[in-house]
Amino acid sequence: MTLVLNRVKNDIDKAQTLNAIADEYKTSNPKLMVEFATKALQLSKKIKFKLAEGNAYLNLGNSNIISGNYPIAIQNFTLAQELFENEINANSKNNLDIKKGLAKAYGSIGIVFSEQSNYAKALKYYLKSVKIYEEINDFEKCAKLYNNIGIVYKSQSSNFKALEYFTKAQLIQDELKDPNVGITLTNIANCYLHEKNFDKALEYYANAKISLDKNPNPRALGEWYNNFGLFFKATNNPAKAIENWNLAIATFSSIEDKFGVADTYIYLGQLYLDQNKLSEALNSANKSLQLAKEINVLEQIVISEKLLSDIYSKQGNSDQALLHYKLFSKANDSLVNETNIRKSVEEEMNFEFEKREVLQKKELEKKEILLKEQSKRNKLQIFFAVLLALLLFGIIFLIYNRMQLKKTLTLQKELAEYEQKALHLQMNPHFVFNCLGSISSFIVQNGTDSAVKYLSKFSKLMRLTLEYSKEALIPIDKEIESLQNYLELEQLRFNQKFDFVINKSRAIEDDTALPPLLLQPFVENAIIHGLIPKAEKGLITVSFSIDGESLICSIEDNGIGFDKSKEIKETLVSVHKSMALDITKKRLEMMEASTAQKANVEIKEIKSEQGEILGTKVILNLPLQYIK
Repeated sequence: MTLVLNRVKNDIDKAQTLNAIADEYKTSNPKLMVEFATKALQLSKKIKFKLAEGNAYLNLGNSNIISGNYPIAIQNFTLAQELFENEINANSKNNLDIKKGLAKAYGSIGIVFSEQSNYAKALKYYLKSVKIYEEINDFEKCAKLYNNIGIVYKSQSSNFKALEYFTKAQLIQDELKDPNVGITLTNIANCYLHEKNFDKALEYYANAKISLDKNPNPRALGEWYNNFGLFFKATNNPAKAIENWNLAIATFSSIEDKFGVADTYIYLGQLYLDQNKLSEALNSANKSLQLAKEINVLEQIVISEKLLSDIYSKQGNSDQALLHYKLFSKANDSLVNETNIRKSVEEEMNFEFEKREVLQKKELEKKEILLKEQSKRNKLQIFFAVLLALLLFGIIFLIYNRMQLKKTLTLQKELAEYEQKALHLQMNPHFVFNCLGSISSFIVQNGTDSAVKYLSKFSKLMRLTLEYSKEALIPIDKEIESLQNYLELEQLRFNQKFDFVINKSRAIEDDTALPPLLLQPFVENAIIHGLIPKAEKGLITVSFSIDGESLICSIEDNGIGFDKSKEIKETLVSVHKSMALDITKKRLEMMEASTAQKANVEIKEIKSEQGEILGTKVILNLPLQYIK
């Protein structure tokens, strides 16, 4: 390394070389990484080379992540972030490299928060990072970020969003022939396994194995065997599960990954215990405990001790069962204490980070105010100069009229928005009353015990509804989440009388928005008037897609059909007038008026070639709008 530095002719190249050397030591020697990154930082500050200074902070942050010192890591990443942001605002000549540095800083901050299970902040910084990489067309980095975002969503049990981002990553990695695509395919398979979609899970596990065979990665292959074993356990094929876990042990052992081997023995021990093969279970549990103690991983020690206690208890060996339960309790207490200490450090770090964010925000606000004041002053000077030079009072009159017209148009637009919000607020009590009626009906039919699950889902749905009750527009993912909760409620109410599917086009961006509770009345009608009168089990399909400047929302059912439903309603003694549909139609009219784009609904029957009625389809054509 000394020879390489001696060949460098100037301080700019030397600072960059020091950073490059520091980065090379990332996986082998964190202490040398700190040493070279510190030298790079000192030199870059001396020569005022901002790009190298920011990269030095990034290297120092990464070295502290490796050593587990997250507060110092986040401090260095934040310094890099501030430096790169200031350079972008100053229109630096190294603008592309500065953008890459800022994206790396955002992504690194996201990694720290993800490691500490602060998923909201992790997601915020991952999205900031990926936005920059998308702008500069760095698709390889985009794929890595999409994977990280998918892992965050999976950790929050949001499989729908996790799959969306894992799939984005896979498409890019396939195109770039990225050797890490096998890991992404395994992540996708795990999502489908969690959803019990075993056919899809098997398909992606198979594709992942093909990729891992082409691009050897023992640690990733070991994880694949472990996950594939869990797949066979879930599909009631214990022999195949054991076969894959034994392969996982062999793979992890080849790279001396004791953590991976210990995890696998825990899976085996639990399966043997479930099969009442107590001798094999005991052997596996003892091996996992021995490895966990060697690498001092408290989480694995806790699980292994509990597993041993359960095995001995099932054998009738109460002395050993009690002994290992005491050891489990002791290890668990140590784990809780360690977790509490870690949380205390994390809270302190988060406080400092948020404090720094607030200060940074205030500085930006000050700069914006100064820029606005300067802009206003310049405009006034130009305005009065024109007035004095031209002496044309007609221009003043024209400007005045234009301002008045703008105010009038603004007032008209605001009036339309308030009328739209008033119609939406009328929907809330109607929706709540319908849900309360459903709860009453469900309790009468199923009893109070079964109603607990129903009430839990109802409370979640009400929270979502109330959270956005004052908003004119909500993100499309929130509308999908509300619809999913509502459909699950109705499934419970009608004893799984129907299934449902919700599809969203990949072309729809995350900030695409629509008015809340717009689709719910049509879904409700499809269930009550389309599927419930039908003898067979029904299906509702809700789809979202984009057509030009329009958002297309469709609700399709395979019920008795619109005309047949209308005939049944007319024969009833008391015909219920659908207030919700009337309000929804008025909301569409107001939307059309406020956006100057078409917003309409079309209801039609689905028929076969022989004229047989196959169901009803409702299509809403909405203006394409976004969250500001």
